[in-house]
Amino acid sequence: MTAPASLSQDELKTLVGRAALDHVVAGEVVGVGTGSTVNKFIDALGTVKERIAGAVSSSEASTARLKALGIRVLDANEVTSLSVYIDGADEIDGRGYMVKGGGAALTREKIVAALAERFVCIADESKLVQTLGAFPLPVEVIPMAAAQIARRFGAMGGQATLRLKDGQPLVTDNGQHILDVRGLSIADPLAFESEVNQWPGVVTVGVFAHQKARVCLLGTAQGVRTLTF
Repeated sequence: MTAPASLSQDELKTLVGRAALDHVVAGEVVGVGTGSTVNKFIDALGTVKERIAGAVSSSEASTARLKALGIRVLDANEVTSLSVYIDGADEIDGRGYMVKGGGAALTREKIVAALAERFVCIADESKLVQTLGAFPLPVEVIPMAAAQIARRFGAMGGQATLRLKDGQPLVTDNGQHILDVRGLSIADPLAFESEVNQWPGVVTVGVFAHQKARVCLLGTAQGVRTLTF
């Protein structure tokens, strides 16, 4: 799929959102992520909704958008597996490892991704990086552990700050808080994810290495570039 060189970031998101329809398996339930790029995919999915059995969503916002388009939304507990999960990323490297959670839905995203046989990442080319960590790393935490977890990141050389909304700690769909960690360079995403997920009070760290992307549809000025990992 080719694109004029003058496409905006929003138009590139629309391009990859539409391209993701090629990875939807007819007659099956599709896993749907969260965020501005995924919203473009949801809009595209609405045009072919009769082709799918429904969707499992990773956030309340995506669920509302899917239902508004007349797409049946199932709870994750109602399915045993998904053929594909389609979601965006805040960063993705050349191995398919990602940082996610800018929209605060990282825990539910990881749960749905774990149900899927294949993760298809949709992103614009600004999200492709050599090493993860330039984007502030989201970590969903139980509130009483936030300060302790922030100190542990400080010992790693990171600076963790509590994410706020309207001057108050942001509360996730799961009733928890988010720390955003700056100053990290994540050279070994698998080991990093495994370590941080074991810290008491961490619900989920926003490194997706164990649930990495198998395909990335990257929106570029030249069109959609397909990366496989």
